[in-house]
Amino acid sequence: MKATRLLVGIALLAAIGCQTTPAPVEDYSLARAAIDAARSVQAARHSPGYWHQAEEAYRKGRFYYDDRDYAKAKEQFVRARVSAEKAENSARLIRQRTGDVL
Repeated sequence: MKATRLLVGIALLAAIGCQTTPAPVEDYSLARAAIDAARSVQAARHSPGYWHQAEEAYRKGRFYYDDRDYAKAKEQFVRARVSAEKAENSARLIRQRTGDVL
């Protein structure tokens, strides 16, 4: 009887003591906004390397997010945001050099 109570107490303390990573909603939103901005300047055409990195990281981030692996999702969303920002900046620069209208 005492052993059962002890095990229940330990299990309860372990469950209470575990902290989970919060959902990276802000990183998800920032990555989505960066990808939308890159898409608006045709980054896939003008800066395909960064664009594909951004898309791949965003896809992985969504997978991890749906799987509730929030630490990995956050990491991927940050990678997606950074790559999308690089793609957007690169595409804007290339379009400006070639005289393409933004």
